[in-house]
Amino acid sequence: MPVISRIILLLAVFLFVGTNLAWAEQEEDGTAVPSATTQAQVDWTELDEDDQELKVWDPLEPFNRGMFWFNDKLYFYLLKPVAKGYRFVAPEPVRESVSNFFRNLATPVRFLNCLLQGKGHDAASELALFMINTTFGIVGLFDLTPDDMVKPDAEDFGQTLARYGTSSGFYLVLPVFGPSNARDAVGLAADSLTHPVPSPFYLKMKPLEVAGIQTYETVNELSLDKDTYESIKKDELDPYLFVRNAFMQKRAAKVEK
Repeated sequence: MPVISRIILLLAVFLFVGTNLAWAEQEEDGTAVPSATTQAQVDWTELDEDDQELKVWDPLEPFNRGMFWFNDKLYFYLLKPVAKGYRFVAPEPVRESVSNFFRNLATPVRFLNCLLQGKGHDAASELALFMINTTFGIVGLFDLTPDDMVKPDAEDFGQTLARYGTSSGFYLVLPVFGPSNARDAVGLAADSLTHPVPSPFYLKMKPLEVAGIQTYETVNELSLDKDTYESIKKDELDPYLFVRNAFMQKRAAKVEK
C-alpha cells in the first residue's frame, strides 16, 4: 500500500479512536451530546448562530478555524481563479460531461456502501446506471439516466458507519478537503481504497497523479458552481459557524434517509 494511503489510514484510526474516547468521557461527565436524530429534525438553512452553536461538538475549534482560513485562501487565490479561467475556455456542456465522467467513475464507492447498508435496490440501481453510462454514455461522459428513474442517494462509508451506530464525533476541518467530522474522516480514508483513482488496488497511480486528477475534478466542479461560497462570505457574520453547522446538519439528514 502506498505511503500516502498508510498515512491517511493511520490518521483516520487515530481520529476514530480519539473521538469515541472523548465521547465516552463526555457522557460520563453528564454533558449532553447532540444526536444525529436531533440535528436531522432541524432545517439547517433556517438556523441562527445561537441555535447552531448548541448542536455541534467542536472541541478543536482553534485548529479548525486555522484550517478554514487555509482553505479559504486556497479557494480565493488559487482554485477559484483557475476555475474561472477554465470556465472561459471550456464550454459548459464539456464541463458537465467531465462532471458526469467523474461521478460515474466513483460508482464503486456508492455501490459498495449501498450493499454494506443493506440497500439492495439502490445498489442494483447504481450498477445498472454504471453499465448504461459506461457503455452507451461513452465511459460516463453522458448521463443517460431514464427520466422515470430516481437516482439513489450518494452513499459513502461515513454514512455506513452511522447506520451501524457510530456517532459523528467532533467536528473537523481537513486541509483541502474541507468540513468533516471524526467519523467521516474515517469514511474518507476507507472510500479512498475503493475509489478507482486513489485506490492502490485499481489503477495504482502515483501520489502526484492522484493529486492532479482530484485537483482537476475540483476545478471542474467549481467552474459549474454559481459562487455559493462567495454568497456565504457576503451574507454571514461568521462564515465558519455557518459552514460548520450547515455541514453537520446536512450530514445528519443524509444519515437519516
